[in-house]
Amino acid sequence: MTIDKLLETFLPKARIRSRLIDVVSYASDAGFYYLKPKAVVQPVSEEEITKLFALSQQHRIPLTFRTAGTSLSGQSITDGILVDLSQFWNKIQVEEEGQQVRVQPGVIGAIVNAHLRKYKRKIGPDPASINSAMVGGILSNNASGMCCGVSKNSYHTTKYIRFILPNGKAFSTELQGDYDRFLLECPELYLALESLKKQICSNPELYDAIRYKYRTKNTVGYSVNSFIDFEHPLDIMAHLLIGAEGTLGFIAEAVLYTVPDYPAKSTALLYFPDIYAACQAIVPLSETGAEAVELMDRASLRSVEHMAGLPAFIQTLPGSAAALLVEFQGNTPEKVQHKILQFTSLASGLSLLEEPVFTTDAVEQALLWKIRKGMFPAVGAVRASGTTVILEDVAFPVEMLGDAILDLQELFRKHGYSNAIIFGHAKDGNIHFVVTQAFDTPAEVARYDRFLQEVVELVVKKYKGALKAEHGTGRNMAPFVETEWGAEVYQIMKALKQVVDPENLLNPGVIINHDKNAHIQNLKDLPQVEEEVDKCIECGFCEHKCPSRNLTLTPRRRIVVRRELQKLKSAGNKKQHEELLDQFHYDGLDTCAVDGLCATACPVDINTGDLVKRLRRESHSDFANNVALLVAKNFKPVASTVNFGLKAGAGVNKLLGANTLASLTKGVKSIVPEFPLWSNQLAPGKAVAGLGSSSVPHEEAEVVYFPTCISRTMGDPDNSKKSIIETFRSVSERVGVKFLIPQDVESACCGQIFSSKGYSKAFAYTANETIQKVWDWTDKGRMPLVLDITSCTYTLQNCRPILTPENKQKFDTLRIIDSIEYITDFLLPKAKILKKKGSIVVHPVCSLQKMGLEAKFLSIAKQLASEVTVPMHAGCCGMAGDRGFLVPELTASATAPEAQEVKQQEYEGYYSTAKTCEMAMSEAVGRNYESILYLLDECL
Repeated sequence: MTIDKLLETFLPKARIRSRLIDVVSYASDAGFYYLKPKAVVQPVSEEEITKLFALSQQHRIPLTFRTAGTSLSGQSITDGILVDLSQFWNKIQVEEEGQQVRVQPGVIGAIVNAHLRKYKRKIGPDPASINSAMVGGILSNNASGMCCGVSKNSYHTTKYIRFILPNGKAFSTELQGDYDRFLLECPELYLALESLKKQICSNPELYDAIRYKYRTKNTVGYSVNSFIDFEHPLDIMAHLLIGAEGTLGFIAEAVLYTVPDYPAKSTALLYFPDIYAACQAIVPLSETGAEAVELMDRASLRSVEHMAGLPAFIQTLPGSAAALLVEFQGNTPEKVQHKILQFTSLASGLSLLEEPVFTTDAVEQALLWKIRKGMFPAVGAVRASGTTVILEDVAFPVEMLGDAILDLQELFRKHGYSNAIIFGHAKDGNIHFVVTQAFDTPAEVARYDRFLQEVVELVVKKYKGALKAEHGTGRNMAPFVETEWGAEVYQIMKALKQVVDPENLLNPGVIINHDKNAHIQNLKDLPQVEEEVDKCIECGFCEHKCPSRNLTLTPRRRIVVRRELQKLKSAGNKKQHEELLDQFHYDGLDTCAVDGLCATACPVDINTGDLVKRLRRESHSDFANNVALLVAKNFKPVASTVNFGLKAGAGVNKLLGANTLASLTKGVKSIVPEFPLWSNQLAPGKAVAGLGSSSVPHEEAEVVYFPTCISRTMGDPDNSKKSIIETFRSVSERVGVKFLIPQDVESACCGQIFSSKGYSKAFAYTANETIQKVWDWTDKGRMPLVLDITSCTYTLQNCRPILTPENKQKFDTLRIIDSIEYITDFLLPKAKILKKKGSIVVHPVCSLQKMGLEAKFLSIAKQLASEVTVPMHAGCCGMAGDRGFLVPELTASATAPEAQEVKQQEYEGYYSTAKTCEMAMSEAVGRNYESILYLLDECL
């Protein structure tokens, strides 16, 4: 029986992914190892998890659990069954007034913190990947981060755990009865844990060694401090799961203690002549209460010194210089200032290159943290194609940190890592180093092996440090666990794995690995493919932004597939290449919304949407391109035809029933997948003709209003309401802003419809024609041009690369603004707000986020409503212009998390800034979303 058939005995086909594109795209995580799973499954219940364990045991198939896949040491990949928990295990329940929170493994850490924010609390672990990393990985790697140190890490902030062992038995430390049941149902494991605890506690030298190791950050091997910290075997087993990287069982739920999220913060970047001088400041900073002390060597500063907004002083630092990013936090500004004064009183004894300058300005603080967080991607962005970025983390005793860093830098020089950088959590003696490495030749693999062997020797033998401080053992350090811990502790770890998972089927090769060369096995091959793909470091930070993440692929997985296609082509594997290419057409191209939000989270600024647009462009035939160009050249009659079609559709529905066309087009689409689906949100627009007469003479106008083609052709299903064009006129006239609507506007378009589909000739023609018109409309740039749909504004603002030289000169004199800027800069300063709405919810469209206008959008909303809600899961709706009509399942999947959240309560209004996005959200939520211009019109 095939693995698919085995899985289908208890899982539906929809949650079994075993096509070539599925197993290929899940073969990579953020680390530098590669294993292709036999199948990827998405269970929804503990019952299904138990059945997966049974199948694994019965058929001896390895099982690995994965959440976000942001782990760096190869602990979330497998050649067995990969269990994807990222979609259905997302329960969050805040308890005890925010003092604790109940979570499932598929919840993103930042989302948990968003739920806790109103209580001024957060979870203890604060890894740099918290916007993407999920709780399952955070717990299984015993994550910590920049401010949490040892005391607030996953291990110390976990109150209760519910878990399932490989034998299928489930227990919870929250249930008193489970303590007795543990002995009855798992006697062998119970007694083994008792025996191992006795072995440790009866050996003072061993006991003290374990206690000493965990005074600093350490995630090497299993959390053997559990045997010291807890008495009952169930508690011991539960805390052994923290940091076990999914090798001992499945964490189904956890209750975490929360920690204060201090409202007052003050931040500074301190410069020192060398590493030693910087390290001398660590103890004074720690003793005066600094929450964060982040160390950066000169090489790391050099990697970001050209970042916009940074002081030019950084570029003048000597070659040996170092810096500390310091942040003091507290409940009040006064308490923070008291801490700073305590530190500055000691600062005279430090070798500072400049006087400390602390800031409480949120923008300046964000820039300082951007420096620190930008170092890893800065190296990734400039690395040679075909090389991978390796981010390792080690810990040294703080008093030895300066010497240890100098020794590490010497190893970089010795082994030829010329662009290596060092940064990290200095307060904890925990530093990260980044190197770029190719694995395409035996010589390169051997170079990495020699380097890592010497790093192990340096960290363990010379400095008695930790080979892994927070990233987990994984495959990379598995061969060296015994080196760090010694034979007796390693035997305890092996005995633990043996009694829990005797067949070694749960994430085998991770933590316990008898292959001394495991760190150089199954290395990830990164062939050169294309610019966007070659830049990708496969970190996965983009995935939570992607509207197709729960339907087909994410940006990272699209890129992994592109790399696999190149490998298959190079290997001459024509059959699999064609199979994968065929699957990629729908999964990779058709279901990509090309919204570009992935670039806002990508550390190396990859816009996978641009890649997909280019691939779509390359797939079009000459005939298709010529048809698109013909449409562009005849845009006015085509738009009129669309409007006529909408009127006809509305007429059919009125005559035969409201859902007639939706049902009819659904039936046609089941036969012809490319056929667009009718939405009951569709309605014909009201004619622009006649509105032009309401605008002022050209010479008196303050702005030119460009009603977008969507606004001209599509209206509101409630025909009694004013159109967006009428509403624009209403608010402008009532406030007293003089505007004009061009007479020939009905033949103009921003070109987004062509750009998103990859019709480059049609887009170039449209953009050039429109810019020429705008030049004339705005009196050669004298007046700003305002558009009423944000995505159209964004398209026009970014069309310069495809303009003719003459139009580029014209474009550079134009001011093209969105309706949000128009409201903020032209209307609100003159407006008299007579009333406010009570509670409203807003949907910031992806173009707003990319344009940096989200804050202005929210500011407008807060001036017009007493309570404004931005859903935590607000993101791209997947509509992508007309993509939602062609691939409605994309929009349904993309809007589901946000819609589920919004439906939890009723609001007085639902607002956004793009018609098609408003249609998508209206469909998903069952409430009418409309432009925020309507809200302003009501409040004036």
